[in-house]
Amino acid sequence: MARLQGKVAIVTGGARGMGEATVRLFIENGAKVVIGDVLDGPGEALARELGTNAAFVHMDVSKQADWDKAVVRAQAFGALNVLVNNAAILNPKAIKDMSEDDYMAVIRVNQLGTFLGIRSVLEPMKAAGKGSIINVSSIDGFQAKNGLAAYASSKWAVRGLTKAAAIELGPYNIRVNTVHPGGIFTDMGGRSEQNSDPRSMDGFYRSMPIPRVGLPHEVAYVTLFLATDEASYTTGAEFLADGGWAAGLRNDALPSS
Repeated sequence: MARLQGKVAIVTGGARGMGEATVRLFIENGAKVVIGDVLDGPGEALARELGTNAAFVHMDVSKQADWDKAVVRAQAFGALNVLVNNAAILNPKAIKDMSEDDYMAVIRVNQLGTFLGIRSVLEPMKAAGKGSIINVSSIDGFQAKNGLAAYASSKWAVRGLTKAAAIELGPYNIRVNTVHPGGIFTDMGGRSEQNSDPRSMDGFYRSMPIPRVGLPHEVAYVTLFLATDEASYTTGAEFLADGGWAAGLRNDALPSS
């Protein structure tokens, strides 16, 4: 079943990782997709592989001009009705070692980029008569870790921005929700040319309810649901794809089934 037949989407950070998995799944389900990313080579290669229903646009999500280009390209496919704000960066540093530029670099991509995306698709989605905006936050939008002051701040902010947008855009039949991945085997989460085996990361997650690292497609399926009309009465909500991390960790010193 083509669950996204007739829909046009923009997926930021779409050249690799969770973004790439989302792009592939959307195309498989009938959507036409604009892949936005600063990684020109991988993005262009992915668009070529996926054929005429995909297009790549060089996109720095912190720049309004790049959003304008992506929206124009999406509208060449038809009415724009799905946005996945997936692009993000991570720069682990202790607060004492973090400069203002370090902090703001993360905020500009993760937080400002999400805001610009929402604002940029508002009028096209109103014209389309409906829309779904999926903002990718993080498990660190519910908690935090040392070294992640900027990242966690940005991901908590995405939660608040999402709720405000859901309230404002609901009357136009535009839904806005967040997806919160946990540890996912991507370039940000430990994958590299030297390490392509997700099992190598499982030890780090051994105390989680699902004791392994997550895979990009496992997040993409949550995003797919929110993009479909199956989620037509869902907005301002938070969807965790974290292996149960937010529920708590297993303590081997206590009884367990």
